[in-house]
Amino acid sequence: MMSKAEPQTPDEVIEFIKDIFTNRGGESYLGEPVSMSEHMLQAAYNAEKSGQEATVVVAALLHDIGHYTGEFGDDFMQLGIDNLHEVSGERFLKRWFPPQVTEPVRWHVDAKRYLCAVDPDYFATLTAASVRTLELQGGPMSPEEVSRFSANPWLDRILKVRRFDDQGKVPGTKTPNLDHYLPMVRQVIDECCDAGRD
Repeated sequence: MMSKAEPQTPDEVIEFIKDIFTNRGGESYLGEPVSMSEHMLQAAYNAEKSGQEATVVVAALLHDIGHYTGEFGDDFMQLGIDNLHEVSGERFLKRWFPPQVTEPVRWHVDAKRYLCAVDPDYFATLTAASVRTLELQGGPMSPEEVSRFSANPWLDRILKVRRFDDQGKVPGTKTPNLDHYLPMVRQVIDECCDAGRD
């Protein structure tokens, strides 16, 4: 759930993100063997070391921010509820970030459902916790859903972020800390705000 008042300036966005990583990032990540902050930093690191542009790295870093900006509590899995963190994450980010960031955040859960339907080997790569959330999120896509999702103009970028998400669950992985990524986050925010003023 939202940890404090919604930010109103780019500086406040940066502070909000720092607050999440500092005060909530050490929490367990839905039964995975890494914390939430470790997971998000690993996803960003995997994107960065593969040479992705800044918006993909930032999307990978922030793809799960909706766990902290939505209205559901921490017990949603025990209650058998999908917390729709991808929706609340996109809703929070879209004021400050371009679609190159927000679209992969919005669709990274559906990307898992899509890949389970179209890639015979993908399901076997999921962790037990990811299989559990897949059940809450609707399971593999139907052929009709696959057809619609395949037409998403952001599909390539969405699937990249999904893969970095899946790779970011390895205990003991050494990554840069959040401070390494904040200048990149601020650059993407500033470029988005500047474009909005043009």
